[in-house]
Amino acid sequence: MDEILIAKDSVEPIYQQLARQLRLQIESGHLAPGDRLPPTRDLARRLKIGRISVVNAYSQLQDDGLIAAHPGRGTFITGARAKSGGGARWAEVGAPNVSMRELTRMARQPGVIAFSGGTPPEEFLPVEALRSAINTVLDRDGAAAVAYEDAEGYPPLRACISEYVTSLGIQCHADDVLITGGAQQALDLAVQALLGEGDALVTSNPTYLGMLDIAHVRRVIPVGVPVDAEGLRLDVLQNVLEDRRPGLIYVAPTYHNPTGTVMPLHRRRQLLQIARRYNIPVLEDAVYHELGYAGAPPPPLKALDEDGVVLHASGYSKILLPGTRIGYLIADGDMRDRLARVKQAADVCTPGLNQRAMHLYLASGALVGHLNRVRSELRARCEAACEAARRYLPPGTRWEEPTGGLYLWVQLPDEGPTAAELYVTAVQHGVAYAIGTLFHTDGSGNRHIRLNFATQPPARIDEGFRRLGEAWKAWQASYGPAVRRTPIL
Repeated sequence: MDEILIAKDSVEPIYQQLARQLRLQIESGHLAPGDRLPPTRDLARRLKIGRISVVNAYSQLQDDGLIAAHPGRGTFITGARAKSGGGARWAEVGAPNVSMRELTRMARQPGVIAFSGGTPPEEFLPVEALRSAINTVLDRDGAAAVAYEDAEGYPPLRACISEYVTSLGIQCHADDVLITGGAQQALDLAVQALLGEGDALVTSNPTYLGMLDIAHVRRVIPVGVPVDAEGLRLDVLQNVLEDRRPGLIYVAPTYHNPTGTVMPLHRRRQLLQIARRYNIPVLEDAVYHELGYAGAPPPPLKALDEDGVVLHASGYSKILLPGTRIGYLIADGDMRDRLARVKQAADVCTPGLNQRAMHLYLASGALVGHLNRVRSELRARCEAACEAARRYLPPGTRWEEPTGGLYLWVQLPDEGPTAAELYVTAVQHGVAYAIGTLFHTDGSGNRHIRLNFATQPPARIDEGFRRLGEAWKAWQASYGPAVRRTPIL
C-alpha cells in the first residue's frame, strides 16, 4: 500500500480523501485482490485522523464492491477488474466512469488548472451562431421544430451530412446517415446492434474511455490490441482475431484518443483487408478527423471501404457544440436498418430543434471558417504544451508531438511516482490530468498521463506544466524511494 496523503484543510471531507486514494490504488493495481487493509483503528492512528473517517471510507469502498469485510479475519481487497480470457472485462465495481467522476471533482477545485477533460474549451464554441440558428428555426418552423422527428433523423440534416462526408471521399447517400445523440450514442448503438452479452470487442490498448464505459454497461468484453506510432498493431490484431473471434473491431485511426496517433494509409488498407478476410465489421470513430493542424490526414476508413464493412461514427461535440448532442452513424443496407431500429428503441429520436439548428448552421457554410480558426488556435496551444513539457517536466519524460486532436500523451520517467501516485500532489499544486490506466483494457499504463492542452490558452498551459513539474519535485522530495520502500502498513 502506497503512502496516503490527507489534507486536513481541504474542502473535500477526510473520509472521501481516504476512499478516493484507496480506490485509485486498487484500480492502478497497487492494491491487489486479496490484500488485507489495516484495522480502522490502526489506520486512523497512523494517518492521525478520526477512526470514524476510516470507517466511513471503508463503508464507501465496500458499497462500491471494492473491499469486503470478514468478521474475525479482517478487510480485504476484492479487485477493480475481473479478467476474462485474453482481455479484461470491466467489473461492476471498477467501471472507469467511477474513477473519472472522482478525478473530475478534484480537478474542479478552485484554482486548479485542469488538463483532465475531454472537451474543447468554451471559447471555441460558436454560441452566438447557434443562438441565431435556434431563433431562426423557431420563427420559421414553429411547433414542428419541437415535435418528434424520424428515428433516422431530420432529412435535410442527413442530406447535409451526406454531402459533407462525400467531400472526405465517403460514398454516401442521405439514407445511409443515422442522426444520433452525439458520437457516443453512435458507438453505443453499433455495440448494441452487433454484440451480445459476453461477446468480445476488439479495441486499441489504450483506447477511448467512453468505449470502455459502453463495454461495461453492455456487458461485452473489451480485448485490447497494443498500438505503436502508426496506430493499431495489425500483427497482434490477427492473432487476437484467430483466438477470440470478436463481433466488432473498434478503431480511432485519426488523432487517436488518448495517444494522438494517426494510422497511415497503407495500414488502413491492411486493416480493411483483415476485416474482410475474417468477416468482422469495423467501427470507425472519426470525431477528431477535422482537427488536424500539421497537414491533412489520410482519408477515413469508410472512404476506403469497398465492401461495406465499416460503420463510420462522428459528430460535432469536439468541433462545434458538445451540449447539442448531435452525432451521426453511417452504415450500408441492412445494417443501417438494424441500427435505426435500435435507435428508435433507445430514445425514439434525437431532439428535433437541435437537429434543425445544426442543419441551418452547416448549410450556411460557417463550419469551414470556424474549423480554420479552431485549427489555428489548437496549433498554438499544442506548440505551447510541447515547449512547456520540454521546459518543466522531469528528465526521462517521453511524448510524441501530435499533429492533430486535443491531447498530449505523456509517459512519466521510470524512476519516480506513477500517474496515480502523483495525482494528489499535482492537485495540491494546482494542476490536474487524466491518469493513463483509465484508458487501458488491462489496467496497464500506470506511467502515462493524458493532458488536454486545448482547454487552456498558452500562458495557462505554461503555468500548468510548471506546476506539474513542481509537483513531481515535491513528491520526489517527500515521498521518494526511501518512503516507497516503507509502506504505511
